[in-house]
Amino acid sequence: MQDVMPLRKIIHVDMDAFYASVEQLDNPELRGKAIAVGGSSARGVVSAASYEARKFGVRSAMSGAMARKLCPELIFVRTNFDRYKEVSKQIRKIFFEYTDLVEPLSLDEAYLDVTENKKGNPSATMIATEIRKRIKEKTGLNASAGISVNKFVAKIASDINKPNGQKTIGPEEVVPFLETLDVKKFYGVGKVTKEKMYRLGIFTGNDLKSKSLEFLEENFGKSGGFYYNVVRGIHNSKVKPSRTQKSLAAEHTFSENISSEIFMMERLEEIASEVENRLKRSKIAGKTVTLKIKYRDFTLQTRSKTLPLFIASKELILDVVKELLFQEKMKESVRLLGISISNLNNETPKKKEAPKESIDVQLKLEF
Repeated sequence: MQDVMPLRKIIHVDMDAFYASVEQLDNPELRGKAIAVGGSSARGVVSAASYEARKFGVRSAMSGAMARKLCPELIFVRTNFDRYKEVSKQIRKIFFEYTDLVEPLSLDEAYLDVTENKKGNPSATMIATEIRKRIKEKTGLNASAGISVNKFVAKIASDINKPNGQKTIGPEEVVPFLETLDVKKFYGVGKVTKEKMYRLGIFTGNDLKSKSLEFLEENFGKSGGFYYNVVRGIHNSKVKPSRTQKSLAAEHTFSENISSEIFMMERLEEIASEVENRLKRSKIAGKTVTLKIKYRDFTLQTRSKTLPLFIASKELILDVVKELLFQEKMKESVRLLGISISNLNNETPKKKEAPKESIDVQLKLEF
């Protein structure tokens, strides 16, 4: 017998080019122009790009040098996180006018569960329209939204009619929608996973759905069960008003590439101090230490080790980092180093979600 899934009404609100849009809002001379937030230094990385810049292929996480090559007229603007946080608070205040079930993902996006809402409005679609209108009136900024029965589909939907649009995927539309979607559009499928799926002949949701749970777990490990479920419209993760911090990290990009492990350890000691301070401020500790290495050619490598006990001190973190650093020889000079601590002592164990056969929801309620 199939399990009956509760019908929830989830909205994913995503601000359009948030950092860049705030800069254009505050500086009228930047409106309508290709701008990049951050990335202006020789080794800088773009934090955000305006839609005018995106037309040239400029994207976040791209080096400033590459961005300028793609768009010679690009205007670089310094990041101003205090301002972005100020605007983000105004936006979240609007969310709470509709529901207390708000789960922020970052300064510029959040999930809202409006199944039961403060306005008594049965239509999640209408609520999303109202919220986007209120954000525009209050901040002058545009937001996009996705509306569906779970967080996974709502997040995918919010990207469909960007910028300044929204998309509703009703209960009866979820599975057909996912079946026709390219797997690269699935939230959580990154570049490496996408390429592996393509090699296995998995190009669309329908291709993914045709694979057995055993096949997916064999090829994708624990993620196999997740893919098996979500392509069937099953994603039971609730909107969590208080998101538990999963990891804590610090990193540094160098003005010149480093090839000596001795110099790297000096830099890592500084980074470890920053991580220690953040752990103390948050009053948490972790068991898993990860060393992040970005090479001259932008190739990224991570090396991790999980300990039997929680640690938070710089000395213990450095002991593990040193072991990871000398684990294997560097293939070339390094431009960035980072340390992250995960498997924190603020996490609660998750119950394993058993794969189910198909989505089974109440289809006749207004959405």
